[in-house]
Amino acid sequence: MRYVMFACSAVAVLSAMPATAAYHLMTSGTPEYVAKSGLSVTPSQDWNRLGSRPGRNAESWTLDGLALNDMTFYGGIGNDETLFRDAQKKDMPLPHFSSTMLAPDVAQLFEGSYRVANNTTLMSVDSIEPAQVGDQKGFRFTYSFTKQDEEVKRKGEALGAIVGGKLYLLTFEAPAIFYFDRDIASARALMTSAKIGPAPKSN
Repeated sequence: MRYVMFACSAVAVLSAMPATAAYHLMTSGTPEYVAKSGLSVTPSQDWNRLGSRPGRNAESWTLDGLALNDMTFYGGIGNDETLFRDAQKKDMPLPHFSSTMLAPDVAQLFEGSYRVANNTTLMSVDSIEPAQVGDQKGFRFTYSFTKQDEEVKRKGEALGAIVGGKLYLLTFEAPAIFYFDRDIASARALMTSAKIGPAPKSN
């Protein structure tokens, strides 16, 4: 019941927000470059892109609002850079990416970043395996976490590759109850469409 109340409250808040104020429609079938990089995806259904960015080379999409389903792209994260803004780098600095990292190191980087950003110890990487990102060899890992100020457990899945010494990462997460299982097929379809190439000049 507590979870249902949370979900209903989130939907109410999001539906009250003007769509044009915070989101931009990403139309089904239209290829899009994401995260100010050469990473591109082609959605198989309409998604909504959040107007603000979690980091300089990152952006988030959603179906119903970030509290319910969050697809985030990290494009071309360079050596010694963080995944997202290091808002508390004096007291709680985020870990930095290194171009020499292997897949387990990237998963650890992601876990450490989330522990700092969400101020939680309830974060774990649950599995990791080789995968393809377009024609590039990469990796896939799953994770789960609970934010410090919430009781809602969230599940996530990530797909990534290091190309030219830079990290390209796609992550999807949602509440473990109902939303993750409902939307993971849509998220995987988006991940499967991913390609990594040169960034367009206008991106």
